[in-house]
Amino acid sequence: MTIFKKSLDKFLDGLKTGNKKLKIKKPELLAPAGSLEKLKTAIHFGADAVYLGGKNFSLRNFAGNFTDQEMEEGIKFARKHKVKTYITCNAFPENNELEAISNYLIFLSKLQPDAIIIADPGVVQLAIEYSPEIPIHLSTQANTTNYMSVNFWEKIGVSRVNLARELTLEQIKTINQNTKIETEVFVHGAMCISYSGRCLLSSFMSGRSANKGRCSHPCRWKYHLKEELRPGEYYPVLEDDRGSYIFNSKDLCMIEHIDKVIESGADSLKIEGRMKGTFYLGSVVKAYREAIDLYFHKKTYSVKPSWTELLSSVANRKYCTGFFLDDPDSISANIENIKPDNVHNFLGTITGIKDKMLIVDAKNRILPGEQVKILSPDKAPKPYTVIKITDQNLNSVEKTKPNETFLIQIDNSNFSKGDILFKE
Repeated sequence: MTIFKKSLDKFLDGLKTGNKKLKIKKPELLAPAGSLEKLKTAIHFGADAVYLGGKNFSLRNFAGNFTDQEMEEGIKFARKHKVKTYITCNAFPENNELEAISNYLIFLSKLQPDAIIIADPGVVQLAIEYSPEIPIHLSTQANTTNYMSVNFWEKIGVSRVNLARELTLEQIKTINQNTKIETEVFVHGAMCISYSGRCLLSSFMSGRSANKGRCSHPCRWKYHLKEELRPGEYYPVLEDDRGSYIFNSKDLCMIEHIDKVIESGADSLKIEGRMKGTFYLGSVVKAYREAIDLYFHKKTYSVKPSWTELLSSVANRKYCTGFFLDDPDSISANIENIKPDNVHNFLGTITGIKDKMLIVDAKNRILPGEQVKILSPDKAPKPYTVIKITDQNLNSVEKTKPNETFLIQIDNSNFSKGDILFKE
């Protein structure tokens, strides 16, 4: 027992780094990339890094995700624009999947992404063996809640830890004061009702494992109570006109407190949403890019109304500050399931400029004479009138059709490839 205690004390001493003064530095803005198109959108609107998954071993199997060829193309595109790529391999495998994961890690070793995101300790060991030159980022699924755990993972070979979402800013600050490796925190997007996303509800109710990327989101379903001896009689549980939402969590939004998150010492600020749309991605990345840049440009931080207006217009389940500010209301269930009143309609993406006309990959109907807005990294959205629409042969058309390319003339052509057309 004495020998064991001495060994344990020696090990624990090795994990301690001592309290250090935080050096506030500009954090990385990390954005989701559910497809190659979204990867390019995230980069266009100012992401410093993107995270993406292949067709397997990712916790978002219902996102578009990347084929092997698309992943290679995406990494090359990001590298060309000096943006980092992190590949998700954060599923929790069973015994019969370990060989396939080993082969996948060998494949990733050839692509040379900037990091692999992993949750399972066994997969961490496999990554060290089969792709030793690629840094390992520990997923939030690993539930890391204290600095001793962070220092443990550093000794194992991890270079960054995505901290558990259940931490307050003060707890995150304490972790960063007592660790050396990088830390990452979510600042925007959907939150899971289960602890750090470790959920079995989907497995029980639909046979689809959330821990392998196949979550059916039963926490978003409608529920009623039924009394045993009264079949067919249903009793609502805090019901609105769309049903009852006893598990439904709110969405995280820290745009008003981004200064506090930066001052906690986090190295990377992460946006959730590999399954969200292109307009959502462009809007959220633009808002947080401007917020981070403003903090380091000015000595004081204030929120621009344009950010909150933009973020309130994209899909959300009512925003909150999560666990960051230790606010009980922020972590209560969203029984209202509120949807934004001013939802913006994604019309298409600009793919080029020709003869002062915008070449647009249309996603929804656009009509001559109507007003549209354009989301651009360096301009505030404002209305423009559609003067003329033609097909690619310059024949005038009465309206655009989804998934076709058109030329659109507005009273300003000073935009660039990747900008997004939308309307309210």
